[in-house]
Amino acid sequence: MKKIVLASTSTLYGESYLAYLRETIVDLFQHSKEIIFIPYARPGGISHEAYTQNVASFFKELNIGVKGLHEFAAPTHALQQAKGIFTGGGNTFLLVKALHELGLMAGLKSIVEQGTPYLGTSAGSNIGGVNMQTTNDMPIVYPPSFETMGLVPFNINAHYLDPDPTLKHNGETRETRIREFHVFNTIPVVGLREGSWIAVHDEVVTTEGSRSSRIFKPNQEPIEIAPGTQIQF
Repeated sequence: MKKIVLASTSTLYGESYLAYLRETIVDLFQHSKEIIFIPYARPGGISHEAYTQNVASFFKELNIGVKGLHEFAAPTHALQQAKGIFTGGGNTFLLVKALHELGLMAGLKSIVEQGTPYLGTSAGSNIGGVNMQTTNDMPIVYPPSFETMGLVPFNINAHYLDPDPTLKHNGETRETRIREFHVFNTIPVVGLREGSWIAVHDEVVTTEGSRSSRIFKPNQEPIEIAPGTQIQF
């Protein structure tokens, strides 16, 4: 049975790392004594080792051990043996490039669909969608493919922001960018505001968290759905 959490962000403003997801994480990894962390999304300012240590500090409070995937000489085998997997945020282009070049994207998809619990935040959630083409990130590197795991039958726009009418700004909104995507693509998009996440239990997909989510389909007006709503396309 699939057990997946795809969260918009790892940290809410004014809170500590993963604090708002603590109960959800406890439930997701309740049978996992150790998980593997995929740190490839961070482009600079922090090493894979330091990023993994930050994650390990949180999970230590839950009595769950953490090892970084970069520590393994055979990452495919490590993922196959994992009792839980967490992919952190950063730059989605960099993450997708690394997973494709290491030959891990398809294998990771298969492992998660076979029931290994998976947590993604930000970039780690974007790769749960059909492709990464609705990320907010800058294309700092060029991945071999934009295709991602397709754990859900839609794309995700993490950190979704509503227009601020008090801000004097003539640039495009997130909604504008998603509408542009739908000029050339038919994949639905879920705008995940910070504080919200997608939960997958077997074949049931719901939105969860403290905020509503915004659903975009081509040639249709976007709609709002409340936390706890089942998503079906």
